Amino acid sequence: MPFSWRTMSTSYPDAPLGIRLVTSLWGKVCPRWQVNRLLWFKCSVLTLTYLAYMCYHMTRKPISVVKSVLHRNCSGVQIPPEFIHNGGEPPNDSTWCDYAPFDGPDSAALLGTLDSSFLFSYAIAMFFSGFIAERVSLRYFLTFGMLFSGIFCYLFGIAKVYNVHSMMYFVFVQAMAGVFQTTGWPGVVSIVGRWFGKSKRGLIFGIWNSHTSIGNIMGTLIAGYYVEEDWAMSFVVPGFVMGLFGFIMFLFLVDRPEIVDCHEKVGDHMGAYRRIEDARVIESGEISDRDEYVTEQDNPSLRSLRGSFYSNNVDVNERTPIIGSVNRAPTQHAAIGFVGALRIPGVVEFSMCLFFSKLVSYTFLFWLPLYIQSSTTLNAQLSADLSTLFDIGGIVGAIAAGLISDYSGMSASTCTGMLALAAPALLLYQQWGAVSLSFNICLLFIAGVLVNGPYALITTSVSAELGQHKSLNGNSKALATVTAIIDGTGSIGAAVGPLIAGFISSSGWENVFYMLIASDILALLLLLRLVAKEVSRRSRRSNVRVE
Repeated sequence: MPFSWRTMSTSYPDAPLGIRLVTSLWGKVCPRWQVNRLLWFKCSVLTLTYLAYMCYHMTRKPISVVKSVLHRNCSGVQIPPEFIHNGGEPPNDSTWCDYAPFDGPDSAALLGTLDSSFLFSYAIAMFFSGFIAERVSLRYFLTFGMLFSGIFCYLFGIAKVYNVHSMMYFVFVQAMAGVFQTTGWPGVVSIVGRWFGKSKRGLIFGIWNSHTSIGNIMGTLIAGYYVEEDWAMSFVVPGFVMGLFGFIMFLFLVDRPEIVDCHEKVGDHMGAYRRIEDARVIESGEISDRDEYVTEQDNPSLRSLRGSFYSNNVDVNERTPIIGSVNRAPTQHAAIGFVGALRIPGVVEFSMCLFFSKLVSYTFLFWLPLYIQSSTTLNAQLSADLSTLFDIGGIVGAIAAGLISDYSGMSASTCTGMLALAAPALLLYQQWGAVSLSFNICLLFIAGVLVNGPYALITTSVSAELGQHKSLNGNSKALATVTAIIDGTGSIGAAVGPLIAGFISSSGWENVFYMLIASDILALLLLLRLVAKEVSRRSRRSNVRVE
């Protein structure tokens, strides 16, 4: 039987408890059913990491929905029956329904402070999170982060139940939530990078990255469902779901292929057989490539040396020694440092580009429902529902950016092209989005495609590519660090954007859009050097083919 097709009854002593239970049960129920283990575990890892980061974003979204009821014009709000029945005087001011301390004229600044406390703590902690992720079990890392992220999301909502009105309480809860949210991105990107090779990486990551938009949509819909009746539940429900999925990660997530004996061919697996390229110089001087398919049953020496060959990706041919260098343990690389990661070509440029790209995306994430409500006649729930179109556009944009990048091999040029179109798209939305509902829908969707496409490509495929750059000489312990540096720099922009928006929105929402357009242009300019390199490299390849 070829080594990649085995019954799921195989024992994995280091595997998570859930995996051991599933394999044991499978062996008893279906003892003769053989499955492709590598494909099975790849699918499980992709699904679990997708659900995990979907939950991370789901718990970030409620605050943007609840803002519209923490401070609003209460003159049009129906007085609760229990208020009148308890003998209270009918309120005669426009802030009676607001929630202190957000009931004053400085409410926009206070709400912006909440965003900043989350995002600045997220940005700072992200730089440390990548270093930690390289040195610990990512399964425990994600489980721990998800459980505490869910707890702090729950604590924000429980403030209404216990009538907490301290601004310091809300700032502390948001800051701690930001710290534990940093466990998500370095963790899931590193795990997926370990399991999947470079082939079609842009498309795979583009589809997989839709978890960000799906999480935003789920968080918006859940929060919007409860926001008018009891906004506390807008936080409690996502927090509970987050904690539940954290426990599922602990039970079933396989963070390294070696744990389940799948490390030998991750990235270039060819099914049940090992392809051997046997190039031989024949008498005529020509080189013929002969494909041999050898199984463990056909050659017992392969079975004994399987771990050594495949863990080092050694091509087996007639010159391969049976003993000696092949049996040497793979080189153990030390985790890369911060300065070493910055020296990787492209890390600085893409990090700074992401600073401005994420500034735009997160300003929409935290302020879009409130902007829609203030610029249209829609209520809080409908404004939240409409804002999900930006995230739906983000799904399309992420997949489109991944496809274009895979086809062209020009990641910087792909980002630059979409950023160049995003600036006029934002201006059109600001000028014409409030004209009608159909205009709002179309322009918001287009803005989501163009704004989120570059952001998704940089944080996924580009980060994974740079984390496995050829200058690292095969060091696999750089992926989480590089990812953390790029996403951490972007997160600083994500913190700055909503903070500035909170202060300048009072002078007119058009000023917020001018800020966003300027940020898109700056992001574009930062990639021009890399674009020039990509164009030059592509032209050289074209000349070589012509010659």
